[in-house]
Amino acid sequence: MAKAVIHLGSTEIIDTFAEAFRLRFARLVVTAHDTSWLKAGVQSFCGYATSVIGCDAEVGVERFISPDESPDGRPGASILAFAFTTDSLAEAVANRTGQCLLTCPTTAVFDGLSQSEERIPLGQRIRFFGDGFEKTKVFDGRRYWRVPVMDGEFLVEENCGVAKGVGGGNVVIQGISLEAALASAKRAVSVIAAVPGVITPFPGGVVRSGSKVGSRYAALKASTNDAFCPSLLARVPTQLHPGVVACLEIVIDGENERVICEAMAAAIQAAAGEDIPAISAGNYGGKLGKFHFYLHQILTDAGLA
Repeated sequence: MAKAVIHLGSTEIIDTFAEAFRLRFARLVVTAHDTSWLKAGVQSFCGYATSVIGCDAEVGVERFISPDESPDGRPGASILAFAFTTDSLAEAVANRTGQCLLTCPTTAVFDGLSQSEERIPLGQRIRFFGDGFEKTKVFDGRRYWRVPVMDGEFLVEENCGVAKGVGGGNVVIQGISLEAALASAKRAVSVIAAVPGVITPFPGGVVRSGSKVGSRYAALKASTNDAFCPSLLARVPTQLHPGVVACLEIVIDGENERVICEAMAAAIQAAAGEDIPAISAGNYGGKLGKFHFYLHQILTDAGLA
């Protein structure tokens, strides 16, 4: 039986699936005196946090928060951090908070998963920087630490919640030019940013170096996804649509399967268009990741197919 064919305009949506994994995640709410210092701290915290293949965590801004809804009436940002285990997440969150937020002028850090039963240390580790001058206070049933620093005090919640999440939802955009692929990817990342509960951890939300499991080099766990590399046409089996010269992948991490599906559907719809002959997804044959997000099913459920 022939596979069903779905098009959004002139773009073919390949009948395939994105393979994703179970991850643990934390949500931190960071505030600062103004948006300038907020963005400085957030940018530093989210640095070098694209893939757990080589980073301690996958991190990104879920959304920015206006002063009237932030914990202390200042500009804020909700940050999501993902890792394979609770222990590795705890290490990454504490280290990044100490190095990137404790150091940034005027920032404060609050737990964004206060209802989660599973907890990891945050302020209870950072407090030791206070060298015995730190102070603690319980407010509304939540404990905070006030660490003396040179611009006043660094306020940080004692611990933060951990929940089960999903990492690795993705779409692969195929363009007949680099310019078309870049414009398409930007459209997709822009609409994903409006979906609560997800992040796109790669630079600008986009990864050009999509990977496959394994390598010819024994020391590497992953290597270039040659099936999507235009420069390797005629040298390896390809998954590229005819005429494609540039491919870009958008990886999505989220708090559950529902928001991953919502973000993927929005991304596909926004990415499709002129000079984008096909949109696909990356998987490993279904043998590694627990979650399989089928593109046609996602579009059907969203009423787009």
